[in-house]
Amino acid sequence: MKQDFYCPDGKTALLISGGVDSAVATHIMVERGIKPHLFYIKIGMDGEDSSCTSEEDIEISQAIARQYHLPLDVIDLQQEYWDRVVGYVINRVKNGLTPNSDVMCNKLVKFGAFEEKVGKDFDYIVTGHYARTWKDTDGQLWLLSGIDPVKDQTDFLAQLDSLQISKCIFPVGGLPKSEVRRIAEEQHLLCAHRKDSQGICFLGKINYNQFISRFLGEKEGDIIDIDTSKVLGKHKGYWFHTIGQRKGLRLGGGPWFVVKKDIANNILYVANGYDTRLQYGNSFHLADFHVLTANPLSTEHSNDIRFKIRHTEQPIAGKMTYTPQGWFIESSELIQGIAPGQFGVIYDAEGQRCIGSGEIAPKE
Repeated sequence: MKQDFYCPDGKTALLISGGVDSAVATHIMVERGIKPHLFYIKIGMDGEDSSCTSEEDIEISQAIARQYHLPLDVIDLQQEYWDRVVGYVINRVKNGLTPNSDVMCNKLVKFGAFEEKVGKDFDYIVTGHYARTWKDTDGQLWLLSGIDPVKDQTDFLAQLDSLQISKCIFPVGGLPKSEVRRIAEEQHLLCAHRKDSQGICFLGKINYNQFISRFLGEKEGDIIDIDTSKVLGKHKGYWFHTIGQRKGLRLGGGPWFVVKKDIANNILYVANGYDTRLQYGNSFHLADFHVLTANPLSTEHSNDIRFKIRHTEQPIAGKMTYTPQGWFIESSELIQGIAPGQFGVIYDAEGQRCIGSGEIAPKE
């Protein structure tokens, strides 16, 4: 199933960010004889410190464009990001769920709004994501994990549809991050030693809680020890906290972890200690299941799979079974902080082929 990316004929757009991954993707495409049109997507919010549209990002992108003699345009998708992604974040947080803005930004903006505004005029979209594609003997195109297991980003792409995947080219997906850095240094790319981006892009310098507070305000509620039912302190609103969270509780005698939220009564339940069983689980339902290419899973019996519930982890072995309540995932491993609203990303038993994803459903 090993698949090196291919360079087909056709008009090619490349999404450049000012980071090392998209810069090396540009180099690889040019090296293979393709001259992509570069696009920098502007999604920050102008007029305040929350803008993540860095002048440095654009300057580096312009330098890469000059180095390879390529056209570069800046595409303003701020309003689309606000309407589609920020709206999604606020809705999920208000309902006590844990959103993933990176997943929805890819689905709704980078491969959604960009496609509507510009991408429709191009045959292929190139990005610096650590992912690959593979065409099976039936001609179906699948999303595969990147070679570098630490940097793999298929989980960020697991809400795309088959048409979006069919236009994707991922030049760095077959490389480890160390090799990407080496190429950048060898080619004297301006961003060769630039740190990888962290955090939620549109927030820029603004604190996440400050941002949420603008829309949902503050409402004091109790923090209760789930073992003793004792009130330990106060919080400013359940929407500032997620399952598995430790920081920001301002409680003594810790560590304390959020293990349950009572949305109706604005109560946080916490458990004490790193080894408390209450912060771990090994199963969950998906509220829905979005399939990327095709669904190879049986509804008649359990399926051997691997899955992720957060970006930094390796895919975990598990079983996936169809029930009257929808798809149910169970693992023999204990998993810390399974939070409703997070995306459960499903892979085949080898952890290579990404089948799809769905939001983790709240427990009844």
